[in-house]
Amino acid sequence: MMVVMSNFRDKLKDGVAQYGIALDDDRLYKFYLFYELLTEWNKKINLTTIESENDVIIKHFLDSLFPVLFEDPGNWGTTLDLGTGAGFPGIPLKITYQNLNLTLVDSTKKKIDFLNHVIKELNLENITVIHGRAEELGINANFREKFSVVISRAVAPLNTLSEYCLPFVKTGGKMIAYKSQDIENEISEAENAIQILGGKIKNVSRETIPLSNIGRSIIIINKVTNTPDKYPRRNGVPKKKPLK
Repeated sequence: MMVVMSNFRDKLKDGVAQYGIALDDDRLYKFYLFYELLTEWNKKINLTTIESENDVIIKHFLDSLFPVLFEDPGNWGTTLDLGTGAGFPGIPLKITYQNLNLTLVDSTKKKIDFLNHVIKELNLENITVIHGRAEELGINANFREKFSVVISRAVAPLNTLSEYCLPFVKTGGKMIAYKSQDIENEISEAENAIQILGGKIKNVSRETIPLSNIGRSIIIINKVTNTPDKYPRRNGVPKKKPLK
């Protein structure tokens, strides 16, 4: 157990060091416990296809922390992770930046149950988990335009993802989308939709995930005006009929 933990710890420490992060023993242990819980629960419910220790460290943990190259999550304020799934990128960011005020949203109840268990076992504070769809929560006054930052690693075209995310962002806040490196066409197709939704692309940053040759992009969209009331549209429409 200790040898396994040691190998895990050393690899994770090497990876986050490339972000300029130094994790103490408590946070390293929480990452390891999160990995163990992910592996255990993945045998019962479909949480992830990425299962090996090495792949989880690189493709989930280091990937989740990727925006640290360009942003300081410690200054984000109220943050929403939309479509968090098994807790990515939110949980790794929360473990690393313990003062982060974080809300996790997902539409799959079993994943919500897993996240609540993780939060309890890792003794994480100032974190909320909500079961629901973006199209419904985005028109709810309790959530609409209430967050300083909305992050999402969800798999969706940028125009669709923007309709899910931007209604939650308060004016003056920002949306941060995780994308692959080849996104020029996707950005071009989404620019008008982003403007309609009250956003403006601030920058697109590209780099490689530490300990790998996997290219990753981060798109930061500033919220410059309120999102029109008719967005997001009803369940399923943003995906079936993306804004052009």
